[in-house]
Amino acid sequence: MLKTFLIGATAASALTFAGASAQAQDYGNGAEDTGFYLQGGYSYLDIQPDGAESGVDTNAITGRAGYQFNPYFSLEGDITTGIDDGEFDYNVDEDDFDLDDNNDGDFNDLIAGSGDIGLNYLVGVYARASMPVTDKLDVFGRAGYAFIDLDADIQTPGGTTIATVEDSEDGAALGAGLNYDLTESWELRGDYTWYGFGETDTHAAMISAGYKF
Repeated sequence: MLKTFLIGATAASALTFAGASAQAQDYGNGAEDTGFYLQGGYSYLDIQPDGAESGVDTNAITGRAGYQFNPYFSLEGDITTGIDDGEFDYNVDEDDFDLDDNNDGDFNDLIAGSGDIGLNYLVGVYARASMPVTDKLDVFGRAGYAFIDLDADIQTPGGTTIATVEDSEDGAALGAGLNYDLTESWELRGDYTWYGFGETDTHAAMISAGYKF
């Protein structure tokens, strides 16, 4: 459900982006829309590890820094760190771990384990293209590359910890969102980003406040 909603939101942003291009000639405050900016806020992540029955939800905080070259183009980087662990279910083959978790003398049982994932950090760099909708509201898309570092524990129903791992992945990142100017310096932003981390695809939605220097 979340994945469907986020994909739909991204598509809507892309349509708005295309439709707003006709207004570009009216966006005449280019000299004011350049320079450094800082943003920070809350992120909700849906992490999808290989083998898990469903995505793992976790909460995080994100900090971002960027430079806007003109009203339409900027470069930015952000870092995200988790503030809680997400829980997931995991099917475990006893024979793979030489484990008789239910003490029935059979090592060929498939048992439903559980685990939790902690986000150590997620960093990325992006090129962002913006288009005005009104004098205060912009729609944007961004593309870049990101790196994620996670740790995870997997336990059996019998309480045996069968894996404690730390995993790192890198991959492409694509996103879209909206940016609203509260004043000449302060802004609000909401965006969605998809990260293609191989066996650990991740979806993130973020809301943040920022300051333009």
